[in-house]
Amino acid sequence: MAAGSSKAAEFHGPSINEFFPDPILFAGTPIEMDRIVLIRLFAVAVLLVFAFVGTRALKLVPNRGQAFIEYAFDVVRRNTFDNLGEKDGKRFLPLLATIFFGVLFMNLTGLIPFMNIAGTSRIAMPMILAIVAYVAFIYAGLRKHPGTFLRNALFPPGVPWYLYIIVTPIELVSTFVLRPVTLTLRLLMNMVVGHLLLVLFFSATWFFFFDADSLFKLFGIGTLAFGIAFSFFEILVALLQAYVFMLLTAVYIQLALADEH
Repeated sequence: MAAGSSKAAEFHGPSINEFFPDPILFAGTPIEMDRIVLIRLFAVAVLLVFAFVGTRALKLVPNRGQAFIEYAFDVVRRNTFDNLGEKDGKRFLPLLATIFFGVLFMNLTGLIPFMNIAGTSRIAMPMILAIVAYVAFIYAGLRKHPGTFLRNALFPPGVPWYLYIIVTPIELVSTFVLRPVTLTLRLLMNMVVGHLLLVLFFSATWFFFFDADSLFKLFGIGTLAFGIAFSFFEILVALLQAYVFMLLTAVYIQLALADEH
């Protein structure tokens, strides 16, 4: 393809530098803000308006907007109660709902024109959310089982004492290290890869249509089709990642509350 077009060498694919744009506000200060930070603030503002407008005048017979919000919230509520039961579910429902809708709205900014990048596509936000989930399940375990939670987590009852030299390091890493790390990386990598693929498809479409020679322009039809199809797929990924993050947080809390501790 490069040999068939004199301009092919001019095409440049997406770069990891896109996730580290130049500062826009307060450059050189501790509160420096770049494009991604502003996108996060926008997502939070839209979420707050969405929640306020959708719940300020609730009706017994809901309109379409209220019905949509109730359905979305009910998904979180049912999963929370299924994992934690009604009593503990009510305690942690606000946290899990905040995680679900916060992740979802920040994920979806990657598909909004003129933004085109998810607020969760840089590690700070996924890591903060993972730390919140980590603190929540540690808090739940210590609150429910103050004297036995850490001991039973690291030294599971019923295991022969001589196996603790193997079991305890595994439990330490899997429970207290890998959980927040995997929560962070799962969300981050999905958003990063999604952004890079969308940029690749649409920048290639622009290149083929406007810069490529003769018949090479036809390749733009294919890249445009892939770009549109993957945009719809990315909506599903954004929703799924928000759901998985919320669900795993609920599962970790449930494990911390289990009577085995």
